[in-house]
Amino acid sequence: MPRNDAAPPLEIACRQVLLEDSSVFSVQWTTLPRSLAAGVTPDWFLDRYLAWIRSFTLTLVRPCRTDDGIEFRLAGTGKSLLSFTAPRRLREAGEESLSLAICGGVLVQPGPSRRGELAFAVTPEREEVRLTIRLGDYSPRLLGTPSPSRLRKILYRFTQAAIHKVVTIRFLARICRKLGEGSRAVRVIRGEGPQGEEI
Repeated sequence: MPRNDAAPPLEIACRQVLLEDSSVFSVQWTTLPRSLAAGVTPDWFLDRYLAWIRSFTLTLVRPCRTDDGIEFRLAGTGKSLLSFTAPRRLREAGEESLSLAICGGVLVQPGPSRRGELAFAVTPEREEVRLTIRLGDYSPRLLGTPSPSRLRKILYRFTQAAIHKVVTIRFLARICRKLGEGSRAVRVIRGEGPQGEEI
């Protein structure tokens, strides 16, 4: 479908920061008219995200549902890049979400420290519905320790953090297009979130 350059750009908010405890917080969200988001639930949102990860990576990363949860496996190896517990359903202040706790994988710092959580939220807001992907308390292996060096921060920023940002922004744009927003230019704006070092 050709892009409609006359239409206002689709705004997608993004914020990625490294917090004082060296955990990562990342959030991306956009809004849709309620009329277009009528059938959107956190389960629908998550299912399409998992399919998008497989498609975007040309099946190099393969999300797999297991008895214990979900794993992002590297093709041909059986290794889990990220392992999640089974989704936990939450409802708070009108927001419905599915939250997946990160419980392992080669991209996560080993040990008993917090490993993080990935959430998919659907929030009604008057005439619109907000779709949010939120990663919190994540401790990437690339950062190494609770006090990562500047080199490690740069490495994480330009590899894993950059990939996550591109994947989520393109996914949200794709979802909006599929739900009837049409093919529009995308404008990334600064999202809300805690203060920290931008990554």
